[in-house]
Amino acid sequence: MSRLGISIAVLSLALSGLFSQAYAAPNDERDVAKLTSFGGMCVRCELAGRKLTGAQFTGANFANAILIGSDLRGAAFYGSNFANADLTRADLRGAEMRGANFTNANFTDAHLSGVESSGANFQGANLTRVDLSSAELHGANLLGANLSKANLSSSELNGANLASVNGRGGNFRNTEFNNANLSGGRFDGADMRGAEFNGATLRGAVFTGANLRGVELPGAMLGGADLSGALGLDQDQLDEACGDAGTRLPRGLVVRPCRGRDIRVVVDFNRAKADVIRARAEAARAAAAEAQRATAWAAPRPPKPPAPPKPPKE
Repeated sequence: MSRLGISIAVLSLALSGLFSQAYAAPNDERDVAKLTSFGGMCVRCELAGRKLTGAQFTGANFANAILIGSDLRGAAFYGSNFANADLTRADLRGAEMRGANFTNANFTDAHLSGVESSGANFQGANLTRVDLSSAELHGANLLGANLSKANLSSSELNGANLASVNGRGGNFRNTEFNNANLSGGRFDGADMRGAEFNGATLRGAVFTGANLRGVELPGAMLGGADLSGALGLDQDQLDEACGDAGTRLPRGLVVRPCRGRDIRVVVDFNRAKADVIRARAEAARAAAAEAQRATAWAAPRPPKPPAPPKPPKE
């Protein structure tokens, strides 16, 4: 058997043992995995409702995996692939996501409050009604993601890419969008009171019915943005931003032209890159260790020596 095949076989055995443990006592917290590591391939795995608290996914491939309602509190996702995975109603509170890929994943009604992420990819992900309150999503890619009715209050999305997102009806109170890209996003009816948009790009974004009371806009680019139906916006806020002829504002408000201003968005991805490199190294070590254990387990054992003859009875 090849090393890859051995690695996958060992991963399958480990998953089988974990699943039988979860089935034995599904309501017993003592059966929750404290530190379970996954570093192989488990494409299309069926993991719905599993207890995976504190699990570590290092360089793992769980594309298209089914994790509906799974308990992933405090889990760590280092350089792992969960593209198209179904995490509907999953509990990921306090999880770490470093350089992980969740492209087109489904997080509908999931709990992700307090998540820490750097450089994670949520492009096209379904985050409808997800709880991302107090999350750290620095430099995250949310291009085209669905954030309708999601709760991102008090979250940090500094340097994140939210271009073309659907944020209709979302809760973005006191959220940090500093140096973020919100171009073409829809935020109709969103609550954005107290949010920070320092140096952010809002080109072509729509805020019809959105509450922008107390938002900070220093250096924000509003070219082509539709703020005509926004609530709570005043002239003092707009004096710190800039726009163009395509910017639509509530009656009586004006914004100065950007005049070709070049606002440079600088995002530090060094931490995310280091996490990915470390994740790959740990995955390679884990695969080598698994292959070595599997080889030792499969190797033929020497026969037992014959038992000494019993002494004759007197």
